[in-house]
Amino acid sequence: MKFIEAEIFTMSVNNKQTPNQVKDFYPSRGGKTAQLIQRQDPVLYAATASNSPIDYKLVKQYEQQGFLVLDDVFTEKEVCCFQQELDSMRHDDRRKASEQTITEPGSGDIRSIFNVHQNSAMFKKLASDVRLAGLAQYLLGDEVYIHQSRVNYKPEFRGKGFYWHSDFETWHVEDGMPRMRALSMSITLTENYQHNGPLMMIPDSHKDYAVCEGDAPAEHYKSSLKKQEYGIPSDSSLQQMVEKGERIVTATGKPGSVIIFDCNVMHGSNSNITPYPRSNIFFVYNAVSNRVAEPFSTNPPRPEYICTRKHIQAIAPQTVQFILD
Repeated sequence: MKFIEAEIFTMSVNNKQTPNQVKDFYPSRGGKTAQLIQRQDPVLYAATASNSPIDYKLVKQYEQQGFLVLDDVFTEKEVCCFQQELDSMRHDDRRKASEQTITEPGSGDIRSIFNVHQNSAMFKKLASDVRLAGLAQYLLGDEVYIHQSRVNYKPEFRGKGFYWHSDFETWHVEDGMPRMRALSMSITLTENYQHNGPLMMIPDSHKDYAVCEGDAPAEHYKSSLKKQEYGIPSDSSLQQMVEKGERIVTATGKPGSVIIFDCNVMHGSNSNITPYPRSNIFFVYNAVSNRVAEPFSTNPPRPEYICTRKHIQAIAPQTVQFILD
């Protein structure tokens, strides 16, 4: 596969960069006024339509609206393997005590477990599956690595929501991701209904960057992963995005679906007050040429389990087989 090179910042894997060595194309927080600025990077970096791993009409849909839902990517047997691993991790007391595990405020239920592409053999294989990594390579036009991975549990009755945000704004300010050349893939392990807190997205919102106000304190990640208070857009910015996109879309689907969304698309989710839990596996694929520099803020970098910085390794997409224990 041939990759195109966009005119974006590129850095050596072994070179440490400091903020004054990397231009900040997307300033936010730190006294900035809330506003929308135009995206300066492509959404689609794929070279040609001829080598697309999925129907090219779907690729263009992703480019135009900022997200895509693919049904039946994984079989029922494969989903059973993932669910078994998910349950095993959930009931592991050592994992629950780890700093890599985030619990729900109030109930103490597990909300997320991070770094699963490193601490789970099954999910490490899944991250390299050609159906995911191969598609990410194509869309981003480069070799890719995992910037962040986690499993998300939104338990029945008490699973909390997450307010509107652009992932890129956080990854840029708090992690030092230079440009918009990353995407997320969410593999659904339970039915995503309209009513159990599914992912909500604003079409076309990825074409504008929402500058946010405020300045997050040090170690903000310890609270933001439970409830985000900084890096959230203003009401005015959200209003403009919804009016431009003309609607809000909920990503519903059955287990084995994959939700793909651009790093800058505006998204969030409601709390789950139903008897139906919602769980997923979440991989962030970043272009190797877009690997993180120092944060575009005065705070130190977030931990390695939230942002891969020291152990960046390009993924070789492969055909993987999953077997139940």
